Amino acid sequence: MIATILAGFTADAPPLDPTSHHAHDQLQHELSKAEYQSGRPSLLDYIRQWLENLLASFNPKTPDTGGVAINLGPLVIVIIVIVVLVIAFLVFGLPRINRRSKIVGSLFGDEDERDSSTLRRAAERAAASGDWATAIAEQFRSIARGLAERTVVMTFPGTTAHGFAVQAGASFPDFAERLRFAADSFDGVRYLGAQGSQTEFDAVSSLEKELRAARPLLARDLEDAAATP
Repeated sequence: MIATILAGFTADAPPLDPTSHHAHDQLQHELSKAEYQSGRPSLLDYIRQWLENLLASFNPKTPDTGGVAINLGPLVIVIIVIVVLVIAFLVFGLPRINRRSKIVGSLFGDEDERDSSTLRRAAERAAASGDWATAIAEQFRSIARGLAERTVVMTFPGTTAHGFAVQAGASFPDFAERLRFAADSFDGVRYLGAQGSQTEFDAVSSLEKELRAARPLLARDLEDAAATP
């Protein structure tokens, strides 16, 4: 290696009696070459070595165990994971958790980008103006979109009002009959030219409100099972 370094000196025609500064520069130049740098440990090597040393420090041999090493590796790994999560929390903050997914797209034959709250407000505006047909249709769409946002019942292109009512009734058996009535009202004003009525709208509106607070059958079953000793 010394011979190689000295050869590097002569390649650039250094003085026969170089100064200490010039010699230092030549040495740094030589050691910066790829063949020398490739042998240096990487950052990953340093991290791996640090973890190995940390695990070794938590794996002592004590007289109580007859000189047998106590395996604390899993505990240390858990601690490291917790530390990483704490650091991530401090750096990025608390993640924003939104239980309601962004559900858009086809809804009973129409492309609709509105969420359940927007549909509900549209139904209320139509009802205030006496447009019961629009109010009933919008409120039924709000029911469907709301259950999709809760990932209870998903609607897809081709899903009919009655098909949705059957699926929703399976998750909310107590509301199955009222869901079928709401689907009939929707089909009547949407496809059969019915004008609807305040009585129908009130029934669909009440159903929408109660379903928002209701728990689907699967969730209730899980809670009941957890409460059973």
